Amino acid sequence: MHIRGDHAELVVGGRLDVRSAADARTVLHAAVDSGRGDLVLDLTELDSWDATGLGVIMGAHRRAGRNNRRLVLRGVPPQMQRLLVATRLHRILAIEGGIEAESLPRV
Repeated sequence: MHIRGDHAELVVGGRLDVRSAADARTVLHAAVDSGRGDLVLDLTELDSWDATGLGVIMGAHRRAGRNNRRLVLRGVPPQMQRLLVATRLHRILAIEGGIEAESLPRV
């Protein structure tokens, strides 16, 4: 997993899973705490995430809210969009461009 960027936009790549969760959490929380306005997470380079990785995203979302910020997901890969729809998290998280649940291919 790799994360690059600043307090306004981060690019997350590789695998966001149980092995990388602690490092990702540290970086995301530091970015949330050090900026203002929206924090954009660009996920176009993200290969996969597991439940722990999704928990890290949700934790950053909650932390952003407590800091009067908004976490915005950009470039969510289709497989991960399906997971967000299945868990109904697409209704909670801000997703740039939204997710058209009806247009997602079924697995």
